Amino acid sequence: MGTALITGASAGLGEEFAWQLATVRHNLVLVARDQQRLEDVAAKIRSAAGVRVEVLPADLAKERELNRVAARLKQPVRPVGLLVNNAGFGVRQPFLETPIRDSAAMEKVMIHAVMVLSHTAGRAMVERGRGAILNVSSVAAYLASGVYAADKAWVKTFTEGLAVELRGTGVTATALLPGLTRTQFHARAGLDYLSYPEVAWLSAADVVAGALSDVRRGAVLSTPSLRYGVLAQLARLAPRFLVRALSAVEDR
Repeated sequence: MGTALITGASAGLGEEFAWQLATVRHNLVLVARDQQRLEDVAAKIRSAAGVRVEVLPADLAKERELNRVAARLKQPVRPVGLLVNNAGFGVRQPFLETPIRDSAAMEKVMIHAVMVLSHTAGRAMVERGRGAILNVSSVAAYLASGVYAADKAWVKTFTEGLAVELRGTGVTATALLPGLTRTQFHARAGLDYLSYPEVAWLSAADVVAGALSDVRRGAVLSTPSLRYGVLAQLARLAPRFLVRALSAVEDR
């Protein structure tokens, strides 16, 4: 029985990661901004799965609170064997129509926090000779659709580089690149579910199950859907002018 630390764990993919890891007897450290929601999720998981669940409320856009999460990753008692960097958010408005503080906050949560926590966890895991880091990116990483896509492209490339550095250490790094997934994330970002066909949507349970399977086998990139795997390959191989054109259509 190991311990997994999950950011953005109070809802969406983060909560689904918590439940699936608890069912296979992982103890948990749950991180999110809303302490009450974290406590509610933790209580349900403790009752249903009988595992240890720590609650660590933190706003990862704030350096002091991010450092508290990093300090937990350094603790030798109940060491964290799996880090899931899942916290994130998006905005629907174009970059120039979005307050710069919102875009800067996205960068702090989805780039800076991922870098700090991966660095801290990676060093501790390498010292123990085992562990795994799972960073949540997106198939948007292959597109040209604003700050969110740029942040997720950074996560993908960063994780690939980290995986190379970790070869032979007993520690792995995986980037999860899901497509549209039915969670509260898209509703908060102002995305209309009805604007996309039903076939475009994935279930959170399937995305998380696929991601954890890929982590167990040491995959570097995880796209847990055949249709989005094909889409990612097409976007990766297509001329960038075509990707930009399609991204411009998508943003309308």
